[in-house]
Amino acid sequence: MSVYRKQLKISKISDKIQTGFLWALCLSAILLIISLLFMVVGKGLSQLSLDFFYKMPEELDKGGGISTVLFNSFYMLILSLIFSIPIGIGSGIYLAEYAPDNKLTAMIRVCVEGLASVPSIVFGLFGLAIFVEYFEIGLTILGGAVSLGLLNLPVLTRVTEEAVRAVPEDVRSSAIALGATKFQTIMRVVIPSALTGIMTGISLVAGRAYGESAVIILAAGTSTSGVMWDFSLFAPGETLAVHLWYVQSEAIVEDASAIAEKSAAVLLLMVLLINLIIRVPAWLHHRKLNRR
Repeated sequence: MSVYRKQLKISKISDKIQTGFLWALCLSAILLIISLLFMVVGKGLSQLSLDFFYKMPEELDKGGGISTVLFNSFYMLILSLIFSIPIGIGSGIYLAEYAPDNKLTAMIRVCVEGLASVPSIVFGLFGLAIFVEYFEIGLTILGGAVSLGLLNLPVLTRVTEEAVRAVPEDVRSSAIALGATKFQTIMRVVIPSALTGIMTGISLVAGRAYGESAVIILAAGTSTSGVMWDFSLFAPGETLAVHLWYVQSEAIVEDASAIAEKSAAVLLLMVLLINLIIRVPAWLHHRKLNRR
């Protein structure tokens, strides 16, 4: 009996040590992320002013803003999501619910996972080859948005498939037993149950698309039309992330460092805001489902 108690005591001590170690790792990661956020946001936030958001970027003069590149960032993000969300979510639902379990489907899943890990610059080169060289329409918002949509597709497809597969089979069986068709079951039962996971995938690809620069440089360019609220799909599509890169590495304005710091702070805050806007409704929907 004493041996058993001794082993139990050792197990409890070992469990506490391992738990404490994991907590320490988690807290270290959280503190690192928070410190990086404060380091990036803190430098630029203290210098921000309202005119920085509505003034045009400057090539030579001091005191430029980010109005056109900020508009292009949201415009291109919306266009890319309009392109990628229906196709990505539809593909994920098909792979989870309709696709037969054979070698072809397995190969498709491997290809999707492979595309999800491809560097973004490859999609930028694809946009450059298709829109700039083949169709000869130049560096445009259209080329950048479609290239971003293609970048998002594999991730969104895979996340959607996993979210749909995570819905318990009993839920589907219950709906079918009540007389629902397969399509009705998917639309009214499976998708609402998997909505939190799907929205998580959308927030991931939206944040990635908003902060992407390699694809935009190659497919949309490093300049704007110079006109605010330019909705033309064939206008140059410099975004905030590209503007940050350009100011930090190429610009010759006197206050390039200050503009880069302010742009970095705005970019980070916008990505956080986009994730918050997308995730809060999903979180509220999840709480609503748990109350039932």
